[in-house]
Amino acid sequence: MKNKIYLYFVVLCLTLINTNFSYSNEIFKFNVSEIEITQNGNVFRGYNGGEVLTNNGLSIKAEKFEYNKIANILYATNNVKIIDSDKNLIINADKILYSKNQEIINAEGKILAIDKNKKIIIKSEKFSFFKSKNKFTAKVNVDIKDNIKKIDLKAEEVTYLRDQEKFTAKVNVDIKDNIKKIDLKAEEVTYLRDQEKFTAKVNVNLINHNKDIDIFSDEIVYTKDIEVSTKGKTVSNIQSKYKFETYDLYFSEKEMKFKSSQKTKIYDDINSLYVLDNFEYQLDKEFLKGNNIYVTENYNLSERETNRYYFASGFFDFKNKSFKTGDVNIFLKNDTFGRTGNDPRLYGASSTHKDNITKVNKAVFTSCKKNDSCPPWRFEASEIKHDKNKKQILYKDSVLKLYDFPIFYFPKFFHPDPTVKRQSGFLTPRLNDSNILGSSLKIPYFHAISDNKDFTITPSLFSKNIIMIQNEFRQANKNSDFIADFGITNGYKSSITNEKKNINHVFVEYKKNLNLQNFLKSDMDLFLEKTNKDTYLKIFSNNLQESKIKPKNSDVLQSGLKVDLEHSSYFLTTGADIYEDLKKPLSDRYQFVLPYYKFSSNPQLTKFGSFDFKSNGNNILDNTNNLKTRIINDISFSLNDNIFENLGLKNNINFYFKNLNSVGKNVSNYKSSPQIELQSLTEFKSELPLIKKDKNSNETLIPRLSLRINPSDMKNYANSERRINTDNIFNINRLGLEDSFESGNSVTVGIDYLKKQNNKNNDKYLEIKLASVFRNDEENNIPELSSINKKSSNLFGSIENKFNKNINLDYEFAMDNKIEEFKYNSIGLDLSLNNFVTEFNFIEENSIIGNTNIFENKTTYSFNEENSISFKTRRNREINLTEYYNLVYEYKNDCLTAGIKFNKSYYNDQDLKPTENFMFTLSFYPITTVEQSVD
Repeated sequence: MKNKIYLYFVVLCLTLINTNFSYSNEIFKFNVSEIEITQNGNVFRGYNGGEVLTNNGLSIKAEKFEYNKIANILYATNNVKIIDSDKNLIINADKILYSKNQEIINAEGKILAIDKNKKIIIKSEKFSFFKSKNKFTAKVNVDIKDNIKKIDLKAEEVTYLRDQEKFTAKVNVDIKDNIKKIDLKAEEVTYLRDQEKFTAKVNVNLINHNKDIDIFSDEIVYTKDIEVSTKGKTVSNIQSKYKFETYDLYFSEKEMKFKSSQKTKIYDDINSLYVLDNFEYQLDKEFLKGNNIYVTENYNLSERETNRYYFASGFFDFKNKSFKTGDVNIFLKNDTFGRTGNDPRLYGASSTHKDNITKVNKAVFTSCKKNDSCPPWRFEASEIKHDKNKKQILYKDSVLKLYDFPIFYFPKFFHPDPTVKRQSGFLTPRLNDSNILGSSLKIPYFHAISDNKDFTITPSLFSKNIIMIQNEFRQANKNSDFIADFGITNGYKSSITNEKKNINHVFVEYKKNLNLQNFLKSDMDLFLEKTNKDTYLKIFSNNLQESKIKPKNSDVLQSGLKVDLEHSSYFLTTGADIYEDLKKPLSDRYQFVLPYYKFSSNPQLTKFGSFDFKSNGNNILDNTNNLKTRIINDISFSLNDNIFENLGLKNNINFYFKNLNSVGKNVSNYKSSPQIELQSLTEFKSELPLIKKDKNSNETLIPRLSLRINPSDMKNYANSERRINTDNIFNINRLGLEDSFESGNSVTVGIDYLKKQNNKNNDKYLEIKLASVFRNDEENNIPELSSINKKSSNLFGSIENKFNKNINLDYEFAMDNKIEEFKYNSIGLDLSLNNFVTEFNFIEENSIIGNTNIFENKTTYSFNEENSISFKTRRNREINLTEYYNLVYEYKNDCLTAGIKFNKSYYNDQDLKPTENFMFTLSFYPITTVEQSVD
């Protein structure tokens, strides 16, 4: 019996546990596992899962419910699922609050809302459903997928009006159109689903992946046909090539077109900037057209460093790199022709560009600086064509005008463009005038043979029936360079013989890098200079002035071979030279130095001082039969400076040794049998630097002393020209001798004074130097001209004063040992006062030093920045003769120089006679120079 009672009790408990409690009113019907009713029946709670049905078609499932009857509010938590069968909606959430009076459901947690009719899925962390308005709001990490329209929308807040199919998204909005491959980002977006229209505001970025378009703006409207319009400032990156900065942009994918009526900047991928008043751009064809177009190349550089273009209107084919334009202004970078002060520019009525050929019609070109008036010169042409393939600029029916006055007409001509370093074609012609040769026209032609070879032929036609043809061949290899300048002149008549003769010249130079492995540097230089007329270089100096290897000295020709070797431990130069003195008789004009060498080791430093070794040798044949051969070895050792800090003295001892190996023939200083000589020289140097500094200047006073002892003899150089001054008097080889030390014992004393003003450039100073040499005996082998062969030499001095910005003085002198007579004076004085500048140079030599007495003056007065007059003369007071004088009036600006020159020369040398020329010079930079005599 007890067992049956127990069994009945268990069955009853199980029955009660599995029974759902049901409660309903007119609004809600609860089907839950457990129910609790409190507060006098006003609060109902359901537990352990269940379902609530509403009178308006909602099914709400959850683990826990709470209903407030008075407020008519239902709470549901834990795995909440709402099904709206009327609207075909499903909402999943962690918890909800359903306010029945307002018909609002607020959800929180991990929310998933599904609009089954629209195939829209909404995810968020906060959600509100306004049932009566058929409206959703979602907040915090909102993610919406429209599976019909293939739209993904992410934001922090979204409002969805279901009946209107309208989404309003705010804060970090990110929308993806997966069909049209478009991304849209903004702070606020309105999406009309049925119209497929987006209106985005604030920091908007639209990316069209299909067309590689990226648009930034303050406001963008985007429709289903991929029509995009923006408001306000807009930036668009197109095809990774172009960047558009504009306002109120419109784009149609159907028409493949961008356009704007507002001012626009376009940056391309080759650093060009286009600025337009309005534009239309065809995306697929890469066509651009617009008005008032400014184009700047390398826009990241300063204005003066770039090429700039203006077109009144234009059509540009970016893909094929061509264009057609209306009125055109082209401003080239200032240094296009090598002068930064120029403003080269080109104007035209229209222009075209195709296949790397640019044509400008009815064109005007000048390189003169811009001003309010007309340029000093300009070219006017019916057409100017720039062919980048041939790198040529061609002119058709061109007129050169000087201040609006036409002076030259050219039916056709061309020249290389400024980028060309080498191209076949005629170079700039040049007019010239010579008192000896008459007027001349030089027309050079350049021919590029290959990448490393070229040739220039320059015919010169003279009014005196003279023809000169100059040729220059150049070849540049990897490790060598070769240049040959050779020419012939026909029809020249000597004023001495009165006979016509063909004269010629040959200049050759070959340089090669030997690339020897054991040397840091190994260079060879082979050169040749030859003419068949002694005065050739002087007569034709103007015609040869552009030659790169023209002899530096018009009286001496040099040919030979030179090899330079640089090792980490030493330097070696060797070779052979042939000198031809054109002023000497034919029998004695040649000097042969073959071979020769110069060797020097790097100084070796020890704890006691430095050790140095040098050696040189040569074999010299001159004056037909004078021959000398010598090898000279020099060893020097300098002790480290010994500074007595208490006294301020700086002392040093130097030892010099010379080994001379020589043999000579018909040479006074060398014996005909081989000789080996040893010489030595000891020097003690001392100086006492005294320094004074104050706020405005630094002063230095340095007394110097050099004691020299040479127990050996020296070669006889008594009649040699050697000059001593304050710059070289303390040098150990102040006489410039290779094979001898200065003989005897001597003391050189001097004092240097320097005062420098403390200014920004440290360029204002006064420097005074005095020095003299004393001996115990006279030395007859020392050059008498130097005066240091006496027991007491001249007093040498110099003064250099640059304290005043208007006056610069350089004065050098030598005074006899009795301080009675000046043996040498050299005065250089520069005086400038506003627009007036004058320079004086005076040289006077007396007694054994010489008998030169020369006065030079150059004076310039500038009326303004463009107009000046100058006068230059040189007078030899020894013979009471003016050697020359030049008077020049010059008008000069950045691109034009016009001058009148009067020159008179008293120079007389074989065919070169005294001249008197009145010249007119006109230079059009960078076109040409015209120089012509005026009768």
